[in-house]
Amino acid sequence: MQYAWLLILLPLAMSAYLGLRGTEIDDDAAENERLVGWLATGALLASFAVAVFAKLHMLFLPLPRGAERLGQIVVEGPAWITVGEQSVGFNLLLDPLSITMALVVTGVGTLIHWFARGYMEGDPHYPRFFALLNLFVAAMLALVLGSNLLFTFLGWEGVGFCSYMLIGYYTHKDSANQAGKKAFIVNRIGDLCFLLAMFLAWKTVGSLEYSDINAAAGGLTKGIAAGIALLLFGGAIGKSAQFPLYVWLPDAMEGPTPVSALIHAATMVTAGVYLVCRLSLLFVQSHAVMTAVATIGLLTAVLAALVAIVQTDIKRVLAYSTVSQLGFMFLAAGVGAFTAAIFHLITHAFFKALLFLGSGSVIHGMEHAIHHAERDDDPQDLRNMGGLAKTMPTTCATMIIGSLAIAGFPLLAGFWSKDEILHHTGD
Repeated sequence: MQYAWLLILLPLAMSAYLGLRGTEIDDDAAENERLVGWLATGALLASFAVAVFAKLHMLFLPLPRGAERLGQIVVEGPAWITVGEQSVGFNLLLDPLSITMALVVTGVGTLIHWFARGYMEGDPHYPRFFALLNLFVAAMLALVLGSNLLFTFLGWEGVGFCSYMLIGYYTHKDSANQAGKKAFIVNRIGDLCFLLAMFLAWKTVGSLEYSDINAAAGGLTKGIAAGIALLLFGGAIGKSAQFPLYVWLPDAMEGPTPVSALIHAATMVTAGVYLVCRLSLLFVQSHAVMTAVATIGLLTAVLAALVAIVQTDIKRVLAYSTVSQLGFMFLAAGVGAFTAAIFHLITHAFFKALLFLGSGSVIHGMEHAIHHAERDDDPQDLRNMGGLAKTMPTTCATMIIGSLAIAGFPLLAGFWSKDEILHHTGD
């Protein structure tokens, strides 16, 4: 299944091409602008097609010997680091969890790219924006498809770099520059915890492969297992904006709306939840760590929801709702409902992307209305909105659906995933 490398290489190669092609487009080069948008979106659509084929391959086509029993395939790549008899390589791990995450990242990412083609129309740095967006997705795919902690850490740092660049995309705005720096600095705290966890895992297990760590988890002393798990959770707290390291995510709204949708729905903030679920056999070795995960998740879910209620900026309301929903996912993981956590991650990706893209459409409409009225109001202020259903009926309908889904309205996506979490938490 060497073709699985295309999942990462397609958006990575397109990012390199767009970056080398040039960072600016002349105002009258509309055809050139359309080409850039189509190329970036097409690369991600092709990556999504590869993910679909890989999923079908694992379900219906013959697998390599041993894969039927283990339910996973390791696609070996070149060795990266060799120490004695141990080596860490660029290997891909294909199993139900990684393929599902790849489908979410590429599927939702493609829809966001499609929206961004029109949303960013006329931007003087159009190619640079899409180069960074493709690189963002490629880094997230490396994060979820890597078979070891070091490969995952490469993607982990990649999404951190891209978030810094995209949050501060509007370099002429001081608030955007400050928000980008805040995201960069706060995430370094979590990254330090991740690095320490890798050092401890290498010293005690002798390997950074997920399969080796999970297999050895039962034989580790309680203290060592708890130490590695707690450090990994520290990394997850930073990347997934949990209490007390949630402060960077609301300010990340300074970036373009498609960036907010990508960060909140398909990339970056879901990385911490994925990491905890990937090493679930390690985390369950310590009742204290599981309790800490559940407690932090519950505290974050409640606190962020309360803060969201008093916000007046439409994107900050959605940002705090993301922090709250991520808290739900960690609560599920903390009570041992890892499948429910991933289920909610998937449903959240779709309705949160819908809400962010809908809010982008509303903001776009408000900017035009305020400009024509020659007023100086904030187009993102909820207090300036109202009655938009008459002029934006489609956006209104989709926003209502997304709002009901995030509220857990019966028969919508959020209802099923939240119900699973509440059921397991009650047990």
